[in-house]
Amino acid sequence: MTPLLKAELLKLRTTRTFAALAGSAFALSLLVVVLTAALANNMDKSDVREMFYGDFTGLFIVLLGVMGMAGEWRHRTITSTILAAPDRTRLLGAKLIAYAVAGVVISLVITVVIMAVGTAILSSRDVPTLGIADLADVLWRNLAVAGFLGAFGVCVGGLVRNQVVAIVGVLVLIFVVERVLLGLVSEVGQYAPTVGAPNDLQGNSFGADDALRPGVALLVMGAWIAALAAAAAALLRRRDLV
Repeated sequence: MTPLLKAELLKLRTTRTFAALAGSAFALSLLVVVLTAALANNMDKSDVREMFYGDFTGLFIVLLGVMGMAGEWRHRTITSTILAAPDRTRLLGAKLIAYAVAGVVISLVITVVIMAVGTAILSSRDVPTLGIADLADVLWRNLAVAGFLGAFGVCVGGLVRNQVVAIVGVLVLIFVVERVLLGLVSEVGQYAPTVGAPNDLQGNSFGADDALRPGVALLVMGAWIAALAAAAAALLRRRDLV
């Protein structure tokens, strides 16, 4: 597994797509936090926590995960990849870990930066800021969500090998399906994978009367990855490479 994981991490970090999406996540996250910290009025500590959850790593890493898996078919590299790593389940596992790790690393950098910049701006305005314990609490939740969504993207790319269809499907799921579900049936929507459970983990229940506790949200996210990874592995073992 280690050589496969190293190869996937190398492949990931040396692509222009990775640099572009990671840079976009950083720029967008920083812009939102700077504007919020500089312009918002009457902020309390709960508002500051919510501001620091404004890490856009999850949105971009899920797209990277989809492209990293489904792109093997689009760019016709899947044959050489399988020849180099005949065990398809191990290959999928390496991709899952690689993109989860990438999500965690990107989120770590972005969250630490936006916390430092946001705290500096708020302090200059004499607005209450968070202590170390609260900042650490926000940080681990952001990292958990980013790691989960990186692996989730790989699972989707393994199930839907058409890259365009997979990306469009993920975006519709995030911005339409889950938000409608949360609005209409929040007690069901909170178990959804990209908005429901991750947002409950970060303390935003989107109106649900009973938000999932952090431990339950983590279990739900883990169950999604286990189920989707098992399905993707089964499909990958049976699929032709052309």
